[in-house]
Amino acid sequence: MRTWHEIRGFPLAIRLLLVNQLGVNTGFYLLIPYLATHLGDNLGMSAAVVGIVLGVRNLSQQGLFLIGGSAADRLGARGVIIAGCAIRTVGFALFALGDGLPVLLAASVLSGVAGALFNPAVRTYLAQEAGERRAEAFALFNVFATTGALVGPLLGSALLLVDFRASALTAAGIFALLTVAQALVLPARDVPPATGSVTSDWREAVGNRAFLAFALAMVGMFTLENQLYLLLPAGARQATGWDGAAGLVFLVGTVAGIAFQLRITRALKRRGTRGRWIAAGLVLMGLAFVPPMLVAGTDTPPHGALDATLRTLPVLLGALLLHLGVMTAQPFVMELIPAFGRQALTGTYFGIFYAVSGIAAAAGNAAVGWAMDVAGRGGGAAALLPWACCLAAGLASAAGVTWLHRNGTLPRTRPAPVAVAA
Repeated sequence: MRTWHEIRGFPLAIRLLLVNQLGVNTGFYLLIPYLATHLGDNLGMSAAVVGIVLGVRNLSQQGLFLIGGSAADRLGARGVIIAGCAIRTVGFALFALGDGLPVLLAASVLSGVAGALFNPAVRTYLAQEAGERRAEAFALFNVFATTGALVGPLLGSALLLVDFRASALTAAGIFALLTVAQALVLPARDVPPATGSVTSDWREAVGNRAFLAFALAMVGMFTLENQLYLLLPAGARQATGWDGAAGLVFLVGTVAGIAFQLRITRALKRRGTRGRWIAAGLVLMGLAFVPPMLVAGTDTPPHGALDATLRTLPVLLGALLLHLGVMTAQPFVMELIPAFGRQALTGTYFGIFYAVSGIAAAAGNAAVGWAMDVAGRGGGAAALLPWACCLAAGLASAAGVTWLHRNGTLPRTRPAPVAVAA
């Protein structure tokens, strides 16, 4: 109840952005996780072609985050958010309407470009509107995002009983509704005139050594957060022999987020510094991969429901610890990013940060995937390798943030000025 009371305490624009993020993640996760299966099984495409289609989508998004951030600064976050949702509507509709490779590649490019536009723009708008309550706003943002990541696959699984096109059209419909809602409700804001070129903005942000050091120190957070979709679900399936066990990983996070996210953020905000809690969250994220080591490498099927439950518990404990680590660190990370530079470059800083994080997540997933392959071939002690790699990544990132905190590199948070209605 306290969470919903807190939501009502924010202005309408922030409440709409929270619902927007729920819809964005619901629409994304009801479609994208099943796209590879559709391309390979339904359309008969080779693994190489499937990889190209998925890679084009990811490259289009990760490679253009900086463009989306600069557009939010210069054109206004509201318009960029609306444009991004509209473009993703078209992209997801093309997945439903086209079977040929050119159409599918166009759909991948459009859906990726859309994410590159609205991801930094939404966070820019949220940071500007929330003012002194920025940390709480991003905490609630995390709750809605996590809920969407749970609802999306469940809805997608149900729609696949009809066919893939039903999933794609539903996802496109969700983004169409979000586009209309934002165009009608999201307030327009005056955009201060730019004082220099886009490239000069980029040079200013990239030349901010403190910011770049922080972005690089945070690569562990995004690498580990992505294991909610790779290593932990695989561990749950391997431990229990049940494919549905992967869904429990998301369920744990959603319930924990709704119950604890805002309480954690509000309690920590009153005690200690941002850098301290970000480092603590990273340590917790790293330690989350210790309990699943207890059942790593289990090859024999469980003997009955009790054995399956006992094998599942360490993995679910790890998922809970990982979510708690994210809940501890992420709102303060989002709060700090705009504080590194000028208010007029908030979108640019978010764009660069997410470009770095996207590259880190891709490289981290590749490394963890390699470790999983080694573990699958080697067995025994080799089964611990992917979990140990994640533990090391979390502790290394925590050490980096601690060093930046102790030498005074991290900025003091300051409230963003509230923009004036146009």
